[in-house]
Amino acid sequence: MPADRLTRVQAQLRPLGLDALLISTPPNIRYLTGMAASTGLMVVGVDACLLIVDFRYATVAREVTAGSAIEVHVSDGSVDAAAAVILRGPGISRIGVEGDHLSVARFNTLGMAIAGPGSERVSAASPELVSTARIVERLREIKDAAEVEILREAGRRISAVARHAREWIRPGVTEMEVAAAVDAAMRRAGFERPAFETIVASGSNGALPHARPTRRTLAEGEGVVLDFGGVYDGYCVDLTRTLHLGPMPADFRRMFDAVREAQAAAIRRVVPGVGPADIDRAAREVLEAHGFGEAFGHGTGHGLGLEVHESPRITQLAPAGEPVTEGMVFTIEPGAYVPGIGGVRIEDDVLVVRGGCELLTDVPIEL
Repeated sequence: MPADRLTRVQAQLRPLGLDALLISTPPNIRYLTGMAASTGLMVVGVDACLLIVDFRYATVAREVTAGSAIEVHVSDGSVDAAAAVILRGPGISRIGVEGDHLSVARFNTLGMAIAGPGSERVSAASPELVSTARIVERLREIKDAAEVEILREAGRRISAVARHAREWIRPGVTEMEVAAAVDAAMRRAGFERPAFETIVASGSNGALPHARPTRRTLAEGEGVVLDFGGVYDGYCVDLTRTLHLGPMPADFRRMFDAVREAQAAAIRRVVPGVGPADIDRAAREVLEAHGFGEAFGHGTGHGLGLEVHESPRITQLAPAGEPVTEGMVFTIEPGAYVPGIGGVRIEDDVLVVRGGCELLTDVPIEL
């Protein structure tokens, strides 16, 4: 992993009044070390960094950190207990924890463990655990050159899979059968696993934005929302197309064209310095003009990276003063959902570049 990722985290400690930062979130640990694991902790100090793992990850931890400034500690017990012993060391009085992810129970247990054996409660003399927010996640928003190349390749691969959608979406098959075919094609395309449960929503189910595949049989004359994603070399991509079995009736065509226009308007609005809420508004205004404002109830997009839903959030509620920046990758996915008719969602992945954005997915809107 690029050494500057860790250096940028360490540079934030003193301004925040922290002596150390305890990182417990697996995607953040992977971002800083390259280690994909279900458990582990990092203790990041101003001048040193320790990766704490158990026996299961000892070998891979040493491999991914070889030649780096990260020291590996293999615990023969719980990683939390090992971290507590380390954090009782001299010169450590304020310890940042990932407040967005650490449970209250685990926070309290760590506090007691750091206070030391025999302590019945955390005393004023004990090191203080301080809740922090998005220290590593803010860094992850801006993809470096290596990450961009992975996401470009993932975008090419998922686009190639999507071009075969008509082979699976046909009258007489069930939504579950379509989902299984998509997942198998993603594996053949080199994806490690689905980024989320594949959505196949046919007919009236299309009006449910996050419908799950059912045994419902696809039929001629109805629409099908196909939303799927994959993990490639640790990074997530996400794509949605809405297909119709047979010619689109007028009411469905009107909804489809409105969503297509809304997506194009939002993509045109993506440029460094623009607020996420402005991008969302570009899509929302088009749908409102076509009479589908009330049919669009979710945000226009979400960040992509080591997680399929991460910052930035492209919504009307996005914080002001946090504009999109070169290197950010996120989806643009407006939709409209009308009970009795169905739904339409069109989604592509974009990379913010100087002067605009680059489409990472390249699939015809109408398949």
